[in-house]
Amino acid sequence: MTQFSLTDADRRPNRVPFVNVEFWLIKLLAVTMGETAADYLAVNLGLGLTATSLIMSAVLVAALVLQFAQRRYVPWTYWTAVVLISIVGTLVTDNLVDTFGVPLEVTTIAFTIALTLTFIGWYAVERTLSIHSITTTRREAFYWLAILFTFALGTAVGDLIAEVFALGYLTTGALFAGIIAIIALAYFQLGANSVAAFWLAYILTRPLGASIGDLLSQPAEYGGLGFGTIYTSLLFLGVIVAVVIYMTIDYRAESQLEEESQAG
Repeated sequence: MTQFSLTDADRRPNRVPFVNVEFWLIKLLAVTMGETAADYLAVNLGLGLTATSLIMSAVLVAALVLQFAQRRYVPWTYWTAVVLISIVGTLVTDNLVDTFGVPLEVTTIAFTIALTLTFIGWYAVERTLSIHSITTTRREAFYWLAILFTFALGTAVGDLIAEVFALGYLTTGALFAGIIAIIALAYFQLGANSVAAFWLAYILTRPLGASIGDLLSQPAEYGGLGFGTIYTSLLFLGVIVAVVIYMTIDYRAESQLEEESQAG
C-alpha cells in the first residue's frame, strides 16, 4: 500500500466499512440479489429493461445522496446503496446487450477500460486507492464510480463465461470461487498487495454472486434450480437485512467503547 503522511482528510472518520468476514458475506449476498432482483423487476413485473433502469437509477441516486450526507460509515445507508448499485450495474450491462445488441465481449472490454481509467484518475488525484481512507466527498465519489463499474464489469464477465462460453451457472460460479480463493491465498500467505487483492476480489464476487443467483432462480431447462427470481430475491434480502441489523448494533457498540476510551 502506498505510504503517505497523514493530512486532515486522513484523520477524518472513514465512510465505508472495515473489510472483514461480514463485509464479504453481505457483499456476496448483495450482488446475488442484484442479479435476481434486476431480472424480477424487468421480466416478471413486466416493466422492461428501460423502465426498470430509469426507476432503479432514480432510487440509487436518492440512496447515494443520503449516503454522501453521512460523514462516517453508517451500515444501513451504505449497504442500501450497495444493493441498489448492484441492481443498476446489472441493468446497465443487460441494457447494452439485450436492448442495444452490444456483444458481451465488447461490454467486458469497455467496462474493463472504464474501471481502469477510474482507478488511474483516482490515484492521480488522491495518490491512493485504499478503501481505508475514504474520508472526503471526492474520494467517495471515485469509490462509488469504481463500485458501479465493478458491478457492470462483473455482470458482463459472468454472462460471457456462463452463456457465450456455455460453461453453465454452477461451473462458472465454481471457477470464480476458485480464482477468489487464489487471490486470498496470495494476500494472506504470499504478501500480495492489499489494495490490488481487494479490488480483484471485489470485481470477481460479482460474477460469483450472479452465478449463484442464476443457479437458484433460473428454470431447470436453463441449468438452474427453479426457485424463481422473487423467492430468491426475498431470501437474500431477508439475510441482508438481518446482517445489516447485526452490523449496526455491533458498530454502535464499538463506537461507544471508542468514545468512552477517548473520554477516559
